[in-house]
Amino acid sequence: MRARLAAELGGVRGSLETAFPMVVFTVAYVVTDELRPSVVGAVVAAVGAYGLRLVQHSQTRFVRHGLIGILVAAALATFTGRAETAFLPGIVQNGVWAVLLGGSVVLRWPLAGFVIGTVLDDRTGWRDDPAIVRLSNRLTLVLLAPMVIRLAVQLPLYVAGAVGWLGASRVVLGWPLHAAALALAGLILLRGTTPLPREDGDSDEPRRSSAPQRGR
Repeated sequence: MRARLAAELGGVRGSLETAFPMVVFTVAYVVTDELRPSVVGAVVAAVGAYGLRLVQHSQTRFVRHGLIGILVAAALATFTGRAETAFLPGIVQNGVWAVLLGGSVVLRWPLAGFVIGTVLDDRTGWRDDPAIVRLSNRLTLVLLAPMVIRLAVQLPLYVAGAVGWLGASRVVLGWPLHAAALALAGLILLRGTTPLPREDGDSDEPRRSSAPQRGR
């Protein structure tokens, strides 16, 4: 399960590939105070990461999303002439995910449950088990926390037009926060306290001995 969550979140390489073009953009803008070379540098970095994936015949989903994101960011920054708007797509993305994750918990359809359902080969059957629903709620809230933290930090910086600090927050609140959330999700799964129904069907009493094996 921990491996599946890591894959769904992009892993170390996927996170770094997503963050790197914006790092290039920020450094170039802080050094040159020019928007055009900063945009060009970011786009070149994103295209380079995507090309490397193609050459290696490896998974391109996350780097492709990053490439699309940086192209949108570059277009916004170029159109508005304001460097801080390059960070707007990321802020909006975090906002959308925060609404989806938080809303799914409120509606008792926590999104993490669908990952668990995929692992168990039953997309929606997990909702019949209150213990799995509680586990899914906890995991979803763990994934929600980084989104809320990023919004709390980056929205004021965006309003202030603090490009350098926006870039720094993109790095600090990117992979490190991502890794921390994944580690906490892993600790929750490692506890191995999610009840599973008895296979013989004679009782609804949960059993716990096999939970760690199935949970991983």
